[in-house]
Amino acid sequence: MRFNGLMVCGVAACAMTMGVGQMQAQDAAPAAPAKTPKEIKVPLKNSTGGDSGYVTFKTVKKGVKVTVHLENVAFGPHGVHVHEHAVCDAPDFKTAGGHFNPDGKHHGYMNADGHHNGDLPSSVTVGEDHKGEASFVLTSISLDRSAPNSLMLNGGTSVVVHEHADDEKTDPSGNSGNRLACGVIHY
Repeated sequence: MRFNGLMVCGVAACAMTMGVGQMQAQDAAPAAPAKTPKEIKVPLKNSTGGDSGYVTFKTVKKGVKVTVHLENVAFGPHGVHVHEHAVCDAPDFKTAGGHFNPDGKHHGYMNADGHHNGDLPSSVTVGEDHKGEASFVLTSISLDRSAPNSLMLNGGTSVVVHEHADDEKTDPSGNSGNRLACGVIHY
């Protein structure tokens, strides 16, 4: 870790890498927490590690603008959701866990009891060229690390692309099928 241009480390780590006589900044204050980014870009990978596009998350006046860019994905509509864990282990991406849901609600924008924080208001449609794009502004998530709905809650989250459209009402994932692609959200 760098602090004002210097490498910051604990006494044992500095002694091991630099020698006791060369230690610098071992008593320095810890680095300030990372600033909240205005925008992040999350690459999506399929089960074989191939590119499946990317998702951007950008803080805007009324929430977070989420823009999904899909490529090399089958023709048709695909449910896309923010999931609760910052893990994307292929081939099935089940390590990403369930949908990001710190508010403890049900699935889907058409659900009378409210929707998961990580739900998007509609699926993303991929054309015959195997590309698709959609943008949404979500008020249910935040890029601010201190917010109760932060994408960095419990160490981070992920974004998952499913094989079918999201029906926007069925728990737990809108009958959207298997997980086709995944990307870890970190900043």
